[in-house]
Amino acid sequence: MDDVNTMTAPETQTLQSQPVPTEKRKRGRVELSVQQIIEKAENEPVKFRYAAIWSACAGLMLWASYPPLSWSPLAWIAILPWLLLIRIKQPTRRMLLASYFGGLCFTIPALQWMRYGDPLMYIGWMALAFYIAAYVPAFIGITRIAVHRWKFPLLVAAPVVWTGLEYLRGFLFTGFGWYYLGHSQVQWLELIQISDLVGAYGVSFVMVLFTSAVALQIPASWMQRIGILKPGEGQTEPRALRSLLIATAVLGTTLGYGYYRCSVADFQPGPRVALIQGNFRASLVVPPNEYEESFLVHNELTGIAVEHQPDVIVWPEGMFRYALLEADENLSAADLSQIAPNISPGSWRNSDVNSTLATMSEKAGAALVIGLGAYVASPDGLAQYNAAQFVTPETGIDQRYDKLHRVPFGEYIPGSDYPLLSGFFPQNFGLTAGTKAVPFDYQSWRFAPVICFEDTVPHVTRKITHAIESQSDKPVDVLINLSNDGWFAGSSEHDQHLITAQFRAVELRKPLVRAANMGISSCIDGNGQVLNPEVFMTKDPVNWQPREISFIDPETGTYRKKLEAVLVQTVPLDNRSSLYLMIGDWFAAMCLFACGALIFSRWLPKRKAVNNEA
Repeated sequence: MDDVNTMTAPETQTLQSQPVPTEKRKRGRVELSVQQIIEKAENEPVKFRYAAIWSACAGLMLWASYPPLSWSPLAWIAILPWLLLIRIKQPTRRMLLASYFGGLCFTIPALQWMRYGDPLMYIGWMALAFYIAAYVPAFIGITRIAVHRWKFPLLVAAPVVWTGLEYLRGFLFTGFGWYYLGHSQVQWLELIQISDLVGAYGVSFVMVLFTSAVALQIPASWMQRIGILKPGEGQTEPRALRSLLIATAVLGTTLGYGYYRCSVADFQPGPRVALIQGNFRASLVVPPNEYEESFLVHNELTGIAVEHQPDVIVWPEGMFRYALLEADENLSAADLSQIAPNISPGSWRNSDVNSTLATMSEKAGAALVIGLGAYVASPDGLAQYNAAQFVTPETGIDQRYDKLHRVPFGEYIPGSDYPLLSGFFPQNFGLTAGTKAVPFDYQSWRFAPVICFEDTVPHVTRKITHAIESQSDKPVDVLINLSNDGWFAGSSEHDQHLITAQFRAVELRKPLVRAANMGISSCIDGNGQVLNPEVFMTKDPVNWQPREISFIDPETGTYRKKLEAVLVQTVPLDNRSSLYLMIGDWFAAMCLFACGALIFSRWLPKRKAVNNEA
């Protein structure tokens, strides 16, 4: 035994003192050591499918926050998965592609109402959905630059980037101001009052800030369980609780401001307005027989409205089918035939439309705001306008407002105004843009008309209102929106269009009335509240006699649409001022500037690491 012991100890010592040969494993032609295999496994990004699954959940929750479901509380946690993807230090595999997929899970179902307009709109639906969805990976990518490259707190970076990108979307490619995050909270009136300071963008800012604080409370172990963080990669968030306290304080301050602004409102009775709502399916080509039918229906509804003695009667966009023609007096019949070959030269000198409108206003004993098409022939050519014509009992045809903000591809083709490109498009295709905002003055009130989707783009409605008020000391009392939502067959578009109008009322502190073909016609006060009308009538389907019904359908709990109706309401005038009306999108523009700076900083030298988690 002693011999065995004396032999074993030295052998063991020798073996321990010698270096252990490094085990090699072949992978193709490259040999990897055990240590390299371990390091490679540690550095391997999280699989694509986990990021894609949670991004899809985010997109679907965001869609459910808006009409038709309107589960608005979901909006406060909907973007949480995207914020967690920003938090992790190592990106998942193809993270931006996964987040783009999540964006599509939101935009494709949210924008499905576009397909009702025309079969060609399926292309537009997909194009717009893929474009809007791109803002999600842009949000994640830019915010990750701020958080991981420059060590900015997530609590600050995320709301700034989100707000800046919403603002960019509001004017890029003529602007798409729909489905802002803050729009989901339209029923929480105290929350959205901050819009008169910083626009609807401010509501989105507060929401993303609060959700970011929630994201910082989620421990690394939870993130590992859902598959977006690998074991061992967790990190502490020493200021997470403080972030939640800050976010709660900001939300509380926002609500406090909202309660205060609502309490100081002193609404005074204004004009009594009647809104006429037809129920005609819109199309690119209007059948000739519908001209007379549309006139008869709206004229009959106007007769019902007159019984309730309105001061102003509003018809929706384009629902007076007969065009208003104006021609330069110096143009001959031959000139007119050359300028507008599809219009009889004698029609330009016919005053039947002017006389009809003047007679209607005189019989109603009220001013009319009529949506129609206006054609103007001049030596420069033919101009075709989407117009709102003002008519009074005293003067007949009065001011006319021509729509400033046209819908691309629906009302004009981008680039067709340039001489080098005009030859590629059909002559006289589309509509001409108006040149200025026009006030409608009647009795002691001043109205600012906006047409169709102009009320969905914040800076457009503000620009129109601000331009009118800059012309004189007399303020705008009421915004009037004329819309034809008959393209969208009673879909969620009607509800979302109404939501954008509610935010315009708060931003500018102006009541807004809207007459919309197929609905939802409504009167909105300066708090953004849709008022229950004093009179809401339709025609009985059995005896065709007018009968009063509820504004909200008791079966669905939603506003009524897809019916002929008359809505009469005394508009409450608002006594409050608006910082947003005075100086515009200062806040959102600063956020967009910060986004641009972050993108540019991607190519600057990296900031030294500092322990500044937030």
